[in-house]
Amino acid sequence: MSSASAAIPQPGRTKAFLRLVMIEHSVFALPFAYIATLTAMHQRDGEIHWGRLLLVTVCMVGLRTFAMAVNRIIDREIDARNPRTAHRELVTGAMSVRHAWTGALIALAVFLGAAALLNPLCLALAPVAVIPMVVYPYGKRFTNFPQAILGLAQAMGPIGGWLAVTGEWSWDAVILGLAVGVWIGGFDLIYACQDVETDREIGVKSVPARFGIPAAIRGARACHTVTTALFVWYALATGAGAFFWLGLLIVAGAFVYEHSIVRPHDLSRLNRAFFSVNGFIGIALFVCALLDLLVRGLTV
Repeated sequence: MSSASAAIPQPGRTKAFLRLVMIEHSVFALPFAYIATLTAMHQRDGEIHWGRLLLVTVCMVGLRTFAMAVNRIIDREIDARNPRTAHRELVTGAMSVRHAWTGALIALAVFLGAAALLNPLCLALAPVAVIPMVVYPYGKRFTNFPQAILGLAQAMGPIGGWLAVTGEWSWDAVILGLAVGVWIGGFDLIYACQDVETDREIGVKSVPARFGIPAAIRGARACHTVTTALFVWYALATGAGAFFWLGLLIVAGAFVYEHSIVRPHDLSRLNRAFFSVNGFIGIALFVCALLDLLVRGLTV
């Protein structure tokens, strides 16, 4: 096999890499990037530009794939010491570090290439989006609040989606980005609760490990209250209509349900709260936002 072909992940390695980065979890961030992108298109000329929407998709998936791969690479020794994560591909040997880096760099190149095709500002700001993605996995080594770094990283999606359409800064997009960042930071507080004992044993920093599970749950509730307020602010700032407000009611109901099934002394339904409910929130709000934009004149 030539050195060039060896540098490209083979089919089995590709499947292992996709499992490594949990590609299906793009559902958490993509809907909000789409909301920002489509809202910007509605405000600009009222038409959906499918080529640009495709490039936004490629940017989002490329950047998230890079971020997840780097996260797994940096955390592989920590993962090996945690029973919950000891099955991950870099721990078991299903994926080598070399091939994980290959996949990560390919994803980064795809992201940068798509950003360059969008507009010069997107390309110029691309490093700003990459930096928190790399810093986040190190966060648990120096701060008790790594979720704040994760929230900053996730806030980039809606802001980038808006920039992709207009090539100009938008505070409306910042509001939506902050909402997404606070939302994801909040549910990551819940997710981190399952690793409290292991984190304390091996020295990983987090809110639950430092302040306890009840404090983390209260923090998540506060984050999701702030998220709801930011969504309302975004709706008012962009002149959203009835369907978007309906979506906000659905999201608020989902938050109430999420926090009703996760209690400080009962984490048995944590995975349902993390994966099912939060995936539903993103999809539900996107569908309502899309319907709202179409009713308000966005044309396909």
